[in-house]
Amino acid sequence: MMKFNKILFAAGLAFLFVMASCNGDTVPKPKGQLRLDYPTAKYSPVPNVPSHCSFAFEVNESAKVKTKQDCSMEIEYPKMKATIYLNYKPVNGNIEQLLRDAQKLTYEHVVKADDIAEQPFLNPGSKVYGMFYQVGGNAATNAQFYVTDSTRHFLVGSVYFYAKPNYDSILPAAAYIKNDMRKIMETVRWK
Repeated sequence: MMKFNKILFAAGLAFLFVMASCNGDTVPKPKGQLRLDYPTAKYSPVPNVPSHCSFAFEVNESAKVKTKQDCSMEIEYPKMKATIYLNYKPVNGNIEQLLRDAQKLTYEHVVKADDIAEQPFLNPGSKVYGMFYQVGGNAATNAQFYVTDSTRHFLVGSVYFYAKPNYDSILPAAAYIKNDMRKIMETVRWK
């Protein structure tokens, strides 16, 4: 009889806990959107370019620029965990090879990319011609470009994020940096 009372007491206690936990209708969570606010971009001439480098351009003031002696640069976005890598090559009768290398760099991502959109760039007044590539999907880079004057100068750039590629997650930051890359292309001046 004592065992039966203990079991009955435990069952009654469990029933009370179950009833106490049912306090109203279950309501689904409202839909939410991730909101990422980035500062309005302000551009100024890239600082600390060595005098022997044959180009100049404007860069977002919120980015950190690291210039190397071989005229390559890293434009870092610490809050977005991304870097634009720029590499300069002089043209010495090898423009076709430089163009092939730039296109090859882009199309190596075709395995992971959903699509690659090419956007030609022409600025005849400054003798700047090039191509901007938008890479859709979970590729390692989602934007690349090259600019050249076809006779002396060749500059190639690509952006990389320090995270596993997930296109949906990095989309706001990627769009912000793509605008900066276009600004670089638009403001390149050869020396």
